[in-house]
Amino acid sequence: MHWAIRGVSFEVRAGEVLGIIGHNGAGKSTLLKLLSRITEPTEGEVAITGRVGSLLEVGTGFHPELSGRENVYLNGAILGMKRAEIARKFDEIVAFAGLEKFLDTAVKYYSSGMYMRLAFAVAAHLEPDTLIIDEVLAVGDAAFQKKCLGKMGDVARQGRTVLFVSHNLGAIRSLCSRGIVLQEGALTFDGPVDAAISTYLAGLTAHEEEGQADFGAEGLLFDGLRLLAVRLRDDAGQVRALFDAADAVRLDVEYEVLAPLRGARAVLRVTTVEGEIAFQSTDHQARADEQAPGRYVTRCAIRGGLLNRRVYVVELGFEIPAGRTIAPMRSYVSFGVAGGGNHGSTFLESWPGVVCPIVTWDTEVRVAHDANE
Repeated sequence: MHWAIRGVSFEVRAGEVLGIIGHNGAGKSTLLKLLSRITEPTEGEVAITGRVGSLLEVGTGFHPELSGRENVYLNGAILGMKRAEIARKFDEIVAFAGLEKFLDTAVKYYSSGMYMRLAFAVAAHLEPDTLIIDEVLAVGDAAFQKKCLGKMGDVARQGRTVLFVSHNLGAIRSLCSRGIVLQEGALTFDGPVDAAISTYLAGLTAHEEEGQADFGAEGLLFDGLRLLAVRLRDDAGQVRALFDAADAVRLDVEYEVLAPLRGARAVLRVTTVEGEIAFQSTDHQARADEQAPGRYVTRCAIRGGLLNRRVYVVELGFEIPAGRTIAPMRSYVSFGVAGGGNHGSTFLESWPGVVCPIVTWDTEVRVAHDANE
């Protein structure tokens, strides 16, 4: 039997903002489902005082056939709110989500970003005593993510409890005063947030297996697509999580198309663990316009001499441009770059920045002076 999480014990006081950090597969999402009472623990117990609001996956608690307006009331009722309470907050929820034009449209026609906007607005505005949030904020655009982080800060200042999972360590650091680190389903650190982040970063480059995420035969099921594996390889084809700055980083994405898929593309985003975007790219030009059902592998190579000496997170999503989101952007693997920061310099020095490209320089002598003059 495989334990997704076991022997984890901690206490969160009222009004505390706790960041939960860990590698992919460490048990973060399972922990949040236990705390939200979505999943019953096999052993042990979870005790929470007061009303709990959860935002774990896009669209959780929404009925696809109902309109956005109806789902606000449905979701509020699930959270234990009375109709009068929901009505009092309704205009504020809608204004925050920015979906006034689509309020009476069935949410099955919403994009993932629209789902997330409305779901977050409901969860954050209906005043739960404890707000539990997984890294669904990755679905939204940068402006809305900033808005959500600001709202979470407001919730915390009002004395309510927040449990926050994210790979955006900048957000974790700014919002949370305390952090816990999970590894392979076990609690390995519990303490001040800066120390928790340092513990997590040390583990990223210490574990070579972090260079791959294999989801088995069942995979991760999305809208007509099943993601099977994401792997980072070197030029020799070996899976790695630590690369020299001069080496190429090769990405393999294995997936299964379940029904004919037209006009889709994979989107790659590489960020630092602090949440800074290094770059974004897509395989739009490398794939057929229509993909028949079957298994595929899409590959790309990040050339050497580009990334600085940092730890990076690989985010991946699938979409139909100007159409629909097939699989929302999520972080799957991470890797470290060593030896960078001094391209083109004969001195041992480290330069700032997310990227550190090799830049061609040339110096031309315009006028030569006689050394005896």
